[in-house]
Amino acid sequence: MGYRLALRTFVGFYPIIPMNFIQWMGLVGALLLLMGLSSAYIHRLPISTSTIYLATGLLISSVGFDLIDVNFVEWAVWFEHLTEIAVIVSLFISGLKLRLPLKNPAWTAAYRLAAPVMLACIAGVAWYAHFVFGFDWASAFLLGAVLAPTDPVLASTVSVNHASDHDRMRYGLSGEAGFNDGAAFPFVIFALMWMEYGELGGWVGGWALHYLIWAIPAGLLLGYFLGKGIGRLAIWLRNRHGDRGGASDFLALALIALSYAGAETIFAWGFLAAFAAGLGFRRAEIKVVNENPAIEYENNNKSNKSNDSDLAVEINKVGESQVVAEHESIAHPPAEEFVGRKLDKEELKQPSKAAGIVVAEIISFGDTAERLLEAMLVVLVGISLALYWDGRAVLLAFTLFIVIRPLAMLLFLIKTPTGKVQRLMIGWFGIRGIGSLYYLSYSLNHGLTDKIDDTVGITLSIVALSILIHGISSQPILNYYERLISSEQTKSNTR
Repeated sequence: MGYRLALRTFVGFYPIIPMNFIQWMGLVGALLLLMGLSSAYIHRLPISTSTIYLATGLLISSVGFDLIDVNFVEWAVWFEHLTEIAVIVSLFISGLKLRLPLKNPAWTAAYRLAAPVMLACIAGVAWYAHFVFGFDWASAFLLGAVLAPTDPVLASTVSVNHASDHDRMRYGLSGEAGFNDGAAFPFVIFALMWMEYGELGGWVGGWALHYLIWAIPAGLLLGYFLGKGIGRLAIWLRNRHGDRGGASDFLALALIALSYAGAETIFAWGFLAAFAAGLGFRRAEIKVVNENPAIEYENNNKSNKSNDSDLAVEINKVGESQVVAEHESIAHPPAEEFVGRKLDKEELKQPSKAAGIVVAEIISFGDTAERLLEAMLVVLVGISLALYWDGRAVLLAFTLFIVIRPLAMLLFLIKTPTGKVQRLMIGWFGIRGIGSLYYLSYSLNHGLTDKIDDTVGITLSIVALSILIHGISSQPILNYYERLISSEQTKSNTR
């Protein structure tokens, strides 16, 4: 208790009175002001913004200034809905940023990450929890499933952020975060049903038929075609009327809500539908751009190809003709170049520019929403950690981050269009975050009755450790990766 007394003495008052709404508003404003004014300095530091939010939560929790306590179990209903909103918004925006066709080799790693690699991580964590922590198999499997999804909200540093970014590592991580946040859900349900029935039996067949064979493809197809259809309609209307003040933020929210609710209504996976809706909307934009390229972008393919960080490496591997053919199959849409811009009516009469401005406005809105949701939820994680920190998570985190995921990566990404260094980096950047919080709170509200404190404590601790470790290491490792890519390009150009 001495450190708490010291903290209270330092700020000049004792005891601390619980904060009211106005004081909380002031604290939030101060935090946002700090992040807004210091962003340039933060980007130079080997930490992420999530690390600062986590530290803020700890600072105002019972281990710091003791301003507030957040009991995750008691707040489980709120956490479920808050994280649900954060995940579906982030999944939609993640899908919107991925512009290559689904058959493109860049997607190969994402498919394997969302299936065999995820299953290997679930199995590895379950084995560890059973034999080291003494969990029964159902509880151990649930912990593995809860910790399976990588995070689209917290992984922005290592994800695709521009239309011309074809980097295999970034594409793999972005695609993985989009797919496995939904693909992990069947296995959370499996663990909860296992707990309910007490043993494996005939119910497994029904589970597979409903939650795998139906719910996964149904969610993906519904979301994709809904996104593509609404995307074509929205672009056509913007182009036809030359509307300079279109409510693209409302359009994004409507599509997210309709895809998610529609999928849940037909008993499919809403997370996958939200992600696929983003993919479908982007395909609508690309189709318009390919059919009606803006004059100033018609000759962009050649110049853009030289900016692709994987191009030089690919040419060495498979030959120039194959790589050039792959990259020429997609025209670079101008969407990201329109972020923050206003076009006049004459420009909006060009379909490609109308398409670009719609997508650009949605991406801008989505990025802002993601940052706000990230700040709120990570601060809450920091506050909750004061009650639920579990030291056993340190060794499990080491095992998951250093052993289980990297080994699965090296095994299952063999013969994919990724280099060894890229596979190792993908193995390291398996960031755990908001998706795990959602599955944890969902489990608490839908049948988790055994090992509650253990499961909550270990999950929150793993998420916090991931925010800290990956946040500190991401920029130095990415700097090394960029230097390596630059070196490969230089070697290729001198040949």
